Amino acid sequence: MTTLLELLEQRPKMRYIFTGGKGGVGKTAAAAGLAYYLASKGDRVLLASLNPVHSLSSLFGQSLSGGKVIEVKGAKNVHAVEVETSEVVERYRNSIRGRVKEFLKWADIPLDARPFIEIATTNPAFEESAMFDRMVDYILKEGESFDRVIFEEEVRKDPLMADLISMNERFEKAKGVLVDPERTAFFFVTLPLALPIAVVRRFIGMVQKFNIPIGGVIVNEILRPEVALQTGAGEYLANKYHEQTAYMKVLYRDLGPLVRGYIPLYSSEVTGVEMVRRVSEDLMSYTPSFAAELAGAA
Repeated sequence: MTTLLELLEQRPKMRYIFTGGKGGVGKTAAAAGLAYYLASKGDRVLLASLNPVHSLSSLFGQSLSGGKVIEVKGAKNVHAVEVETSEVVERYRNSIRGRVKEFLKWADIPLDARPFIEIATTNPAFEESAMFDRMVDYILKEGESFDRVIFEEEVRKDPLMADLISMNERFEKAKGVLVDPERTAFFFVTLPLALPIAVVRRFIGMVQKFNIPIGGVIVNEILRPEVALQTGAGEYLANKYHEQTAYMKVLYRDLGPLVRGYIPLYSSEVTGVEMVRRVSEDLMSYTPSFAAELAGAA
C-alpha cells in the first residue's frame, strides 16, 4: 500500500490536487495539511476553497474571505482564497447575458433577449457551471504563479472535475491537465463510518469513468487505541474504537490500495496554524496500529 508521502515523492510534478468528500468529513483540514506540508518543502502553494460554506478562515484563525488570494500568516509559502459563490455566479451571469445579446444581434434576430437570459441563468446547473469556469481560471491563469494548487470541494452530486471533463471546447486545455496523473490527483476524505465510506466508494467509481486520476483516500478522526482502550477511558470510547475498526475493514476490503493517509482524532478542534502543522505531520507519518493487520486481512 503506497502512503501519501510515497505518492507525493513518486509524482514530483503533481501540481493540481483536489480534496473532496461529503460535508463534515474534514476535507478542509486535510487540504490545509497537504498545503502546509508542500509549502514546508519550499513550494509556493495556493489553497482554494470551492465550498458553498467556507471554513478556511476559522481553520487558520484569520480572515480569508472576500475572494482574494491572501498569504496565510504563520504558514510560509501558503496562500489561500475562499472563492465567493455569489460573486462568481453574478460575474458568470453577466458574461452569459452579454453572450446572448451579442448572438441575437449578430444573427439579426429581432427578439427580446431577456427570456433567453432568464432560461440560461436559472438553470439548476448554472451555479455549478459558474464554479467550473472559475476553477479553470485558477488552473490556466492565477494558478500559473504557484508551484501547487490545492482545491477543496464538497461532493454533493458530481465532483466538479467530473462535470468539467464532460464539457467541450472552453475546457480543452484544462482537460489535458486534469486527466494527467503526473500533474493532477483527486483525494477523497472520509470518516471511518458507513455513510462517508459509501459516498467515497460511489464517487471514486464515477470519476474513474472520466479518467480522472485518483490520488487516494484520506481517513480522518481515527481514534488512537492507546487513548480509546486505556484504563479509565470508558465503555463509550472502547465501543467507538471497535466500531471504527469494523468500518475500516470494509474500507480496506473495497478500496485498500487507495488508502494513503490518516488523521487521528485530536483532543481539540483543528484551528490555527499550529494544529494545521500537526495535521500535516500526521498525514505524512501517522499509521494506526491496526492498519497493517486489517489491510492484510482484506
